[in-house]
Amino acid sequence: MAKVITFGCRINSYESEIFKEKLKAYDNLIVVNTCAVTSEAERQCRQAIRKLRKENPAAKIIVTGCAAQVSTARFADMPEVDLVLGNKEKTEIEKYLIAKEKTIVGDIFSFSGYDAYMITGFEGRERAFVEIQQGCNHRCTYCIIWQARGANRSVKEEKILEQISLLLSQGFKEICLTGVDACSYEPSFNGLVKKILQTFPELPSLQFGSLDPAAIDDEFVALVRAYPNIHPHFHFSIQSGDNLILKRMGRRHSREDVINLCRKLRAARPESTFGADFICGFPTETDENFNNTLKLVEEAGIDKLHVFPYSERPGTPAAKMPQVPVNIRRMRAETLRNLRKE
Repeated sequence: MAKVITFGCRINSYESEIFKEKLKAYDNLIVVNTCAVTSEAERQCRQAIRKLRKENPAAKIIVTGCAAQVSTARFADMPEVDLVLGNKEKTEIEKYLIAKEKTIVGDIFSFSGYDAYMITGFEGRERAFVEIQQGCNHRCTYCIIWQARGANRSVKEEKILEQISLLLSQGFKEICLTGVDACSYEPSFNGLVKKILQTFPELPSLQFGSLDPAAIDDEFVALVRAYPNIHPHFHFSIQSGDNLILKRMGRRHSREDVINLCRKLRAARPESTFGADFICGFPTETDENFNNTLKLVEEAGIDKLHVFPYSERPGTPAAKMPQVPVNIRRMRAETLRNLRKE
């Protein structure tokens, strides 16, 4: 069976399971599913590829994923790499195994279809991820992922229900809905959640990947109140607790929105807990701006934090803004991590 190395998000984890199932009959083949969320993430991917080549000198190494899509030339120039596939092409990865070209990366924005491949499980996991949508129509100023994943497009509801049914039949008790911008599922994220819960009342735990605070409304809160099999932990893509920085990031929520949302969810389910992503040292961020992030964590009662020092991403508007010194970014990130420990 091919060896699959996964970097980055839950979506990559889901897609890597597809690779494993499609490539069961292939030996001496390595697929590296890359991440492009930061420049550091890309660097780690390249480092891993060099190590994989040293350990597997005769293997064919295929590089795909978001970093392959947006930094194609950097990976194609690596002598360790045999083939670079884009995010569109990787949905038919088996089709390109005998390709003579080294680089096959098409226009991701021309990709309107969806691979309906069904996975049968997640190796070594008790929780199964189910991808419900791809791409993103928002343009956060720090983010490159919309360029790597293309426009918002959703999996048909019947395919999602079929996938969940298959996973439940394999003994999975935890299903986590995921996507690049899962809350933008069309025609309705809330409608999909309700349909899943009505179709599978025996499902012990329905969970969610990263949720956009701007897209969570009272209808979703009502679902949380009505269905006890919704797992009462919610992870939000918040990024900052300061309204000016949120505006410069291109986010669609305010700090007040986050506080009110957490209050409503706790009222619906008192046992609710919250996690969040935060970027420290975003361009122009002052000490006062950062202190508002620290205050937000306490005021909203967020206890699981994914903290990242800001990393310039070439090709994004934020990379052209006045930058905060790297040592201050790292110091603020450490301060926020320590707050979580407390």
